[in-house]
Amino acid sequence: MTDRKTELAANLAKVEERITAACAAAGRVREEVTLIVVTKTYPASDVRILSELGVRHVAENRDQDAAPKAAACADLPLVWHFVGQLQTNKVRSVVGYADVVQSVDRSRLVTALSKEAVRAEREVGCLVQVALDAGAGGRGERGGVAPEGIEELADLVAGAPGLRLDGLMTVAPLTGEYAGREQAAFERLMDLSTDLRRSHPAATMVSAGMSADLEQAVAAGATHVRVGTAVLGVRPRLG
Repeated sequence: MTDRKTELAANLAKVEERITAACAAAGRVREEVTLIVVTKTYPASDVRILSELGVRHVAENRDQDAAPKAAACADLPLVWHFVGQLQTNKVRSVVGYADVVQSVDRSRLVTALSKEAVRAEREVGCLVQVALDAGAGGRGERGGVAPEGIEELADLVAGAPGLRLDGLMTVAPLTGEYAGREQAAFERLMDLSTDLRRSHPAATMVSAGMSADLEQAVAAGATHVRVGTAVLGVRPRLG
């Protein structure tokens, strides 16, 4: 086993222990929570090692990094998630490899994703990104739609050819009433998910929590956690 594989295996084991313990504390079964490893800034060789170690879900946030990496790993049994803010001029590229886009936060993006999914003859899963730091009708500091805008955007996704409405995603906000209150933020997201499922019962995915706050996300009921640093190490600075 290479040094890097040994390192990643040890880190994965620690994260697995954390998720298992969080599930036990919340009275949930481990199978209810899917680990997505965020591989941004790390090479395709790490993705390959993660696949060998049993990881099935990986996430990227920049198309210029993700596209070549996904192409280099096209032979692996992976589900690729796009989690970054997405510009419409990158949509064609992203639809080429992403199975799920977690950062859908405006109608123009839905239209562009639908057009390219149909063109590529693919079905792309979509999560509406919720900004808990956004004012009514506004967008969050790190993207996302205000809670009041979820229903309209979700209906748009659900009715768009080539797209599938999978659920909701959030990033714990750094400002506003939920700043420093990760668990409260994630519980609010779960309430919004419950509301959404009344009109879209299949939209059961709730993506929340990262390396620092995955326990709070699991306690709140998240179905997917997005973990980068705790698995791959501290990211190298981009020059």
